[in-house]
Amino acid sequence: MADDHPTPERRAQLGSIGLATGLGCSIVVTLILTIGGGVLIDRWRGTEPIFTFVGLALGLIVSGYELWELANVGNPSRSGRLTRRLGGAPARERRSRGDEE
Repeated sequence: MADDHPTPERRAQLGSIGLATGLGCSIVVTLILTIGGGVLIDRWRGTEPIFTFVGLALGLIVSGYELWELANVGNPSRSGRLTRRLGGAPARERRSRGDEE
């Protein structure tokens, strides 16, 4: 019977794919929510297109931050809140097993 457990290299690849997919989805959701919220506020207040542009700008800023986080995953010297949280767990596991970082 074949061993169904992935190799450490494959596990790292799958983790990277999952991280990139999750952050990509969060970028799309962020843009949809901020721009959609701006459109709804504009319709409610009759101020078209002011809040739509505010939502677009806010969505681009947040998406830019999320992309920066994705680019810095695994870089301990330049990490934000998300990368510290994602990168911290494997380091603790390696230390508890006695592996070198």
